Amino acid sequence: MAALWSALFFFSYKIIRLNPDNIKLLGITALVFRVIFLLAIPNLSQDFYRFIWDGRMLLEGINPYLTLPEDWVQKENIPIAQAQLLYEGMGQLNGSHYTNYPPVSQFCYLIAGIFASKSIVGSVIVLRILIILADAGTFFLGRKLLKTLKLPENRIFWYILNPFIIIELTGNLHFEAVMVFFLVWSLYLLQKGYWYWAAIVFALSVSVKLIPLLFLPLFFQKFILNHNKQFKTHNLIHRFLRLIGFYALAITTTIILFLPFLSSSFIDNFTKTISLWFQNFEFNASIYYIIRWIGYQTIGWNIIGTVGKILPLIVIGILTILTFFRKNKSTLQLISLMVIGISSYYFLSTTVHPWYISVPLVLCVFTNYKFPIWWSFFIILSYTAYIHPDFKENLWSVALEYTVVFGIFIFEVIKNTKKVSLKSIYIEN
Repeated sequence: MAALWSALFFFSYKIIRLNPDNIKLLGITALVFRVIFLLAIPNLSQDFYRFIWDGRMLLEGINPYLTLPEDWVQKENIPIAQAQLLYEGMGQLNGSHYTNYPPVSQFCYLIAGIFASKSIVGSVIVLRILIILADAGTFFLGRKLLKTLKLPENRIFWYILNPFIIIELTGNLHFEAVMVFFLVWSLYLLQKGYWYWAAIVFALSVSVKLIPLLFLPLFFQKFILNHNKQFKTHNLIHRFLRLIGFYALAITTTIILFLPFLSSSFIDNFTKTISLWFQNFEFNASIYYIIRWIGYQTIGWNIIGTVGKILPLIVIGILTILTFFRKNKSTLQLISLMVIGISSYYFLSTTVHPWYISVPLVLCVFTNYKFPIWWSFFIILSYTAYIHPDFKENLWSVALEYTVVFGIFIFEVIKNTKKVSLKSIYIEN
């Protein structure tokens, strides 16, 4: 498996290196690799069963945030087709928790329900087509953003032709692909000066997966300190009002998208499910595992319940420092801080599933950081947990993964910090 994974990365690197300007060839190659998966049932993730379940529930007019799959399977009259198969596929752990997928994701699942309400394979095909279309959008808009930033357009293939992205998103049906599409679109609109549309599209990204919410503070300097031609004003008050407008539009649009599902029960169920990721679940963590080991040595038990509450506060502190104490006026600088911010969050998380790193990976395309590309290669080591029949992580593999990633991360942060970003200042002013 390791040899095949390495071969795929080598092939991807080689074809990009040999054909850097043949955008058509590289684009067709990326599409072909995705179409190969069209009829395949994912075997490295069970999440898609829950996607299909939620979509079919929504099609029946049932709010998926308010009911548990395990409660439905105990009833004799389940309103959706193949309910037992879907429940067995998603697993008892998934079926015993309320869904935590935001409304735009739910809309995608609903589309699968509309076109394939009685076929799991049909639903998989519909979901995969949506993800392929999202990747096509990322390809198109990513190239345009690279062009406006005066960067080589072929950089987008670090993401689009990355075997990790093709296998994890297209193959295993993770909707980070749709979130990434809206995020790149939002950054392109912001770069072009359409801050109001950028805010609305940013909200769509948040409404696929909540993770882009972490980036909101980082827009502060982009609006307040940046008085270049993009925003057509040198007036500080005008820039401040636009920042407020950006935040207001993004938050309001997100709330509007959630409105059809809102209720006191929804808020309670949704927040409880989200908190599980910080205080109950553990997988492929880095700094947290060190803290956990120290806890076992000093206290004698797993301290995830306490640490899971503290680590998010540290992330907020890091984002605050990045917001106010790092230069962040240009789009290039903004995206660079996004890479550092989201990576810091994952470094401190208790759970880091492989598909999570699609966000730092796509963002690094527009920066001088390359460690997410290396991370996308070494993330395969986390799958050694699936080799064990009882799903047991090999901590030596996790240690190797993060030793490499942290080493490259620290080297690149030091190197890039020493450089004054004259290029980005020249481009945008």
